[in-house]
Amino acid sequence: MNRVAAVWRRIPAWLTDLLAVAVAAIDAFLYNGEPDAATVVTCVVASAAMLIRRRWPLVAFLLTLPAALVANILAAPVIALFALSVRTRNRWLLVVCGGLFAAAEAIGWPITDQLVANQNWTFVTFVYQLATAAAPILLGQLVQIAADLRARIDEIEATKRHERELYAQSLLARERNQLAREMHDVVSHQVSLIAVQAGALQVTAPDEETRGAAASIRALSSTTLDELRSMVTLLRAAGTESPGLAPQPTVADLPGLIAASGLPVTFSGELPDDLGSSSQRAIYRTVQEALTNARKHAPGAPVSVHLWSNETSYGVTVVNGRATEPPLLLPSSRLGLIGLRERAELLGGSLSSGATEGGFHIHLVLPRTPA
Repeated sequence: MNRVAAVWRRIPAWLTDLLAVAVAAIDAFLYNGEPDAATVVTCVVASAAMLIRRRWPLVAFLLTLPAALVANILAAPVIALFALSVRTRNRWLLVVCGGLFAAAEAIGWPITDQLVANQNWTFVTFVYQLATAAAPILLGQLVQIAADLRARIDEIEATKRHERELYAQSLLARERNQLAREMHDVVSHQVSLIAVQAGALQVTAPDEETRGAAASIRALSSTTLDELRSMVTLLRAAGTESPGLAPQPTVADLPGLIAASGLPVTFSGELPDDLGSSSQRAIYRTVQEALTNARKHAPGAPVSVHLWSNETSYGVTVVNGRATEPPLLLPSSRLGLIGLRERAELLGGSLSSGATEGGFHIHLVLPRTPA
């Protein structure tokens, strides 16, 4: 059945139109009675109507009714009725058209003679012609339903392909995020330790050559950390709607961070206007980590974020009070404060943290002149 339908769809439309005209003309040529002008004209019009049955199927069917009434032809009205059934979803229209076809075939011409002389036979013929009309109508509806099913199957297949693509993209994004986390948690930590130890060696080295090598190692470690962070950002952004490096946070983004935290935060103080991007990121990440820890370990506690500066240094102090709700049992890598401390040391500063009376504090100090 599918092969027959495929072969039929490959036949050119103009060829099927000419075939329909030829079948209608042959059926009209086989008319048994004496052809007159009305019969010839109606049969020619009915045969020509096959050419417009695709675009105007209802008009084509109505043009075949006179020939069905006068010459009692079957091919043209049946073909037109099938074309109408394929293209319309109005079931009542099909019922009316089937009734008109059966009436035209049963009554014949002249109308008065047939109705008066053969009333019983006319009714029986009408019933038979209704059955004849039902065949192209049902077949046309079947073709229409099959087309709808094919369209629905194609839509389902397209949806499944789209879902598979989305699933593959989600797996790829998950792997990239996992790789980014591994790089951040492992490589960044190790490189930071290398930089710190290189800085210590630079201070304690007995000769100038060793101090120079330690300074180079520390500088290279700092550069590697910056490139690593850019690579991690790129990995996390890959596969999203806005690929590429995302803008790095600054001190100006602190109010938005605090507002999005959902904590009762008191924000005060200010910083110098000429801060470098690395220092601004360090302050932002310190506040971010402090708010995260307060949300996890001291939910509901009041938090104070104070920006400060003096002649030699600047920084931020974050203090949270006693928790008013049970702590959230969330997983933790326990490397947040270590990473903040290493970041501060790379910038020549320091970070201290510890418990207070019922709470916790984080104090970041950065020098005005980088080390």
